Amino acid sequence: MLAYKNKDNGTWYVMTQYTNWKGERKPKCKRGFDTKREAQEWEHTFRQQNSGDLDMPFSAFVEIYCREQKPRLKESTWQTKENIIQQKILPYFENYKINEITTKDVRAWQNEMLAYRNEENKPYSSSYLKTLHNQLSAIFNYAVRFYDLRSNPAAKAGNMGSEERKEMLFWTKEEYQKFSEVMMDKPISYYAFQMLYWTGIREGELLALTPADFDFEKGTVKRRIFRKKCFFHVVGSSVNCKSIEQLHYSFDWLIRR
Repeated sequence: MLAYKNKDNGTWYVMTQYTNWKGERKPKCKRGFDTKREAQEWEHTFRQQNSGDLDMPFSAFVEIYCREQKPRLKESTWQTKENIIQQKILPYFENYKINEITTKDVRAWQNEMLAYRNEENKPYSSSYLKTLHNQLSAIFNYAVRFYDLRSNPAAKAGNMGSEERKEMLFWTKEEYQKFSEVMMDKPISYYAFQMLYWTGIREGELLALTPADFDFEKGTVKRRIFRKKCFFHVVGSSVNCKSIEQLHYSFDWLIRR
């Protein structure tokens, strides 16, 4: 590996070549190294990254992963992933060779994450621990799928944490009736909430309804899910054909607006 010294400023640089995705040989120059060794190490890593050889530092492969994955994700999604990689994963694994990381190494990292406590002596949440592990596993999966890494040590180590199930809050019939009484002087909102509560239809599905979805003779309304028709029978004395007609008119007014 050849490195050259810039006589003007005393820094080192390297000149090398690589083969791009079209199979074309291209020159590559990198300048500004303080020492010859730093220049040679950069060239070695650069050659590994462009040869598909996974005998490279984990940090070098992460550069490949980030470069190739970032354009495929939303900016907000990528920022979250990048923060986890830079703050929680790289500090531990950056100097390991990616093809030498073992299940034991991953479990040691997991133990560090599990042992973390903040200023208030609180650990990471269970869902956050799961997110951390999933990101590490995603990097290894990428190496397995596209760069022929033999296996994913994070998958073998098993996950840590779990998704937290949030309590589902809902109105009782009595609570809803109290609410609906207050809404009666606002016809559009009132009949919209009647549909939401008594049929279980979702907000987006409600907004997608058209006049053709209402059958006033049968007292039913239909919605479409994944191209399949689902029918809901309107129940409850407060939701009858008359109120459906009023809701129909309300929606027709909303659509025309």
